[in-house]
Amino acid sequence: MAQFPKIHRSLVLLFVSVALNCAGFAQTVFPRDRIVHPIVDSDVVTLMGNTHPLARPEFDQGAADPETPLQRLVLVLEPDAAQQAELDALVEAQHTPGSPLHHQWLTPAEYGARFGASAGDIAQITAWLQNHGFTVEPAGASGRVIIFTGNAGQVEDTFHTEMRHYLVNGKMHLANSQDPQIPRELAPVVKGILSLHDFRRMPQISSFRRLARADAANPEITDGGYHYLAPADYGVIYDLNPQYNAGITGKGVSIAIVGRSDINLSDVSLFRSSFGLPASQPTVIHDGADPGINDEYGDQDESTLDVEWSGGVGYGATIDFVVAESTATTDGVDLSAQYIVDHDLAPVMSTSYGACEAEEGSAELAFYDSLWEQAASEGISAFVAAGDSGAAGCDAGSSAKGSVAGVNGLCSSPYSTCVGGTEFYEGSGTYWSATNNSTNDGSALSYIPEKVWNESALDGGSGLWAGGGGVSEVYSQPSWQAGITGSAANGMRTVPDVSLSAASHDGYWIYEDGGPGVIAGTSAASPSFAGIMSMVVEKHGGVGQGNANPALYALLDAEESPFHATPSGNNSVPGVTGFTATGSAYNLATGLGSVDGNILVDEWPASGTTPQKTVALDPSVSSISLFPGTSTTFTLAVVGSGGYSGTVSLKAASPSGVTVTFSSASVKTGTSTTVTVSAASTAATGTGSIVITGTSGSYLPTVSEGFTIQSPALTVTPSAKSVSAFQGQSTTFTVAVGATTGFTNAVTLTATAPTGVTVTFSPASVKPGATATATVSASTTASAGSGTLSVKGASGSATATASVGVTVVAPTLTVTPSAKSVSTFQGQSTTLTVVVGATTGFTNAVTLTATAPTGVTVTFSPASVKPGASATATVCASTTASAGTGALSVKGASGSATATASAGVTVIAPTLTVTLASTSLTVAPGKTTTFSVAVGATTGFTNAVALKATAPAGITVTFSPASVKPGASATATVTAATTAKAGTGAVVVTGTSGAASVSASASLAVQ
Repeated sequence: MAQFPKIHRSLVLLFVSVALNCAGFAQTVFPRDRIVHPIVDSDVVTLMGNTHPLARPEFDQGAADPETPLQRLVLVLEPDAAQQAELDALVEAQHTPGSPLHHQWLTPAEYGARFGASAGDIAQITAWLQNHGFTVEPAGASGRVIIFTGNAGQVEDTFHTEMRHYLVNGKMHLANSQDPQIPRELAPVVKGILSLHDFRRMPQISSFRRLARADAANPEITDGGYHYLAPADYGVIYDLNPQYNAGITGKGVSIAIVGRSDINLSDVSLFRSSFGLPASQPTVIHDGADPGINDEYGDQDESTLDVEWSGGVGYGATIDFVVAESTATTDGVDLSAQYIVDHDLAPVMSTSYGACEAEEGSAELAFYDSLWEQAASEGISAFVAAGDSGAAGCDAGSSAKGSVAGVNGLCSSPYSTCVGGTEFYEGSGTYWSATNNSTNDGSALSYIPEKVWNESALDGGSGLWAGGGGVSEVYSQPSWQAGITGSAANGMRTVPDVSLSAASHDGYWIYEDGGPGVIAGTSAASPSFAGIMSMVVEKHGGVGQGNANPALYALLDAEESPFHATPSGNNSVPGVTGFTATGSAYNLATGLGSVDGNILVDEWPASGTTPQKTVALDPSVSSISLFPGTSTTFTLAVVGSGGYSGTVSLKAASPSGVTVTFSSASVKTGTSTTVTVSAASTAATGTGSIVITGTSGSYLPTVSEGFTIQSPALTVTPSAKSVSAFQGQSTTFTVAVGATTGFTNAVTLTATAPTGVTVTFSPASVKPGATATATVSASTTASAGSGTLSVKGASGSATATASVGVTVVAPTLTVTPSAKSVSTFQGQSTTLTVVVGATTGFTNAVTLTATAPTGVTVTFSPASVKPGASATATVCASTTASAGTGALSVKGASGSATATASAGVTVIAPTLTVTLASTSLTVAPGKTTTFSVAVGATTGFTNAVALKATAPAGITVTFSPASVKPGASATATVTAATTAKAGTGAVVVTGTSGAASVSASASLAVQ
């Protein structure tokens, strides 16, 4: 890709020091001689960016013959800084209502006398070229170019480059292999050589289909859902008929068409007669040799389309068709365009050729930017086709895949109006008549909805065929485009500006070589728009309107907008993602959209343009004040004037510790956003400012908002000077929080206290004017005595403290048994109650325990009670407890406080008895007999007594039940086994309960 600098236009915000007088413009800057020393060929500088990107070694086919003719080379001259600044200011003034220079256009001679190279410099450059053997044409009026002719050898010797052949995509080309060089003394005047190659600018035609001659007399308006456009259809679809009916047809106005091939004038006659247009032939002007009809690149198709349709839409206008032949190194398009502007041929011109910015050298870009600015200064409105490769402007529309995003460098200059493409989107609507109008072959019934033209392989078509559009890599965004919704592109110029139908879906009807054909592409949109512009010029007395862009964008704010904003579609193509239309005021695929021609002509500002657009940021307050850790808000409005209606992106710069956020950082004109300013809790107190900057294209509105960060004065006020709490208990007091009026942030409360004492707050933080409850808790191990609590309130870096005395009280406990002594049998238990007491005010639970003699246990129910309550003590003597009297020690404990009391306990060993109902028993072998056993014990003993017996061999004794309580009896069953031996013996019955035991016996006879 060729390297080139970005071209930035300074916004001239000063009074233009050029005034009208009776003789014309007073001249403040004169061309001065800048070549003041001898021209030394050996002391050279390189003209960077003047080698075509396709002149690459891999395509090299060898050196060109030194005798190869190189005709009509163009040396591009540039003004000095003062000339350029005054030219920019003048053009701005010419397009600014109210300026004394408004619409006071220059002639080419006036332009050259002020902004061209000096006569002395041109003479020196001419002499230098002639000394190197070149033939030099007389300098044109602009003083911005010198055209000369020579051969390859002369170019190589003079400009220190090499002319070589390159085979690219099957076609042989001639081009320089490296950037040319010129003597250093020429560098202040010479920008470069327009081109040293034959890589041609291409017509922006997406398709051309010839139709059968039988269709010529009565074109088929419908072909498989496709429709063909006649000029009369434009009158309906783009609402030109009201102007036509009022007699506004472009009459008295000339439209200049850029061409490089002749056409058949008979085709123009056939076109106009077929579509009911008045007879009118174009004026054909040859700049240099007549190239004849040449269709190598589709030039005949392009020229025929442009002449027929510019004159078909503005059918009363005169068409000046300028044709220049391409030479081995200079494109006829460049020569033709230069001729039109340098001869001020017409107030409206159209160019339907293109080459992307990256393919143009720095001299080529400078040539067209300078040429279109010269056109604007002369009152010429220059329209240029946007291109037919969608967002991939550096690739041919027939390519299968795009390589890189790019835009047409012939239309990206802000001084030209770039015309893109739309596509009719009929949907299910009825927009076409079933038959043609018998007079003009029109068939459209009304305006037809449009979308972005895209017939590429990504949208049901083939190749990259789609409307060109995107972001310039060269030109900064002009003020009239900045701030328009949808046009933001990092401050760079975006294209297209406007669009008209360009799709083959509803192609343009032309006549060529005596027969009909249908053609499509932005090549059709540009001359058609030029036709509409001729009607604008006629409506304004035939006075040229200059650069149409300022007025076009200003019409967004017209009482009735003339634009059909494009609601849908995109210009993405295989390999390159493009841009989408969403119905906004502007998009990078169709620009402002298509137009209602009637409204456009009527609403076109009589003064040419509207006042300079401005945008400002308007805060609702002049200054703000806040505390650390707090925030505040205000509203910020976006105010536009002079027709500004865009969207501003906001950002803010603020000191450390201060942050600024927006409820919406993207704000449309006439609306506002909420700005929140927050100070961190650590933000330093003092004064400062916040600077808010908006960005909308080249607009950078700013506003400074002063602020003060105050230090809040906090207070914490306890409700008591001192408090007391028992060990293990707590007490409360309240803390009131205060602060400087207006400070509303929560204040967090904490406290320090003596060891063993803790303080908690509920809630832990409160706002000024509220209170919190402080709970002071003394642990059970806290030392009794007095100390100090320090209460602290904090919010951010602001703090306040207060002191409260605290006394920890040790409680006195008592435990009082209900009896001085208790007694119980071994294996049994008894109870007594224990009353718990404490110092008045102590309410914590007291845990009860006891110590007792061995074998005796004491349990409490409940195990702990509060002072004033009692618990039941159960004293239990185990069966193995020693009989006798001992002492119980009852203990109450709460934290470190304890109390004890004693009670006597007597363990009694019971006396058991077992009484057999019979003392003499008889049983036969294999038989049983029974007797009863009565159990007795010391009065009060109630534990069960277990019974068992011993008997002679072969005899078993069982009891039912096996154990009985004293006072009850059990049945003893004596069973003799069949093997029991006859004889007598004894059965001994034993009763046992714990350690107590007793026996009784009966005689037993087995017989």
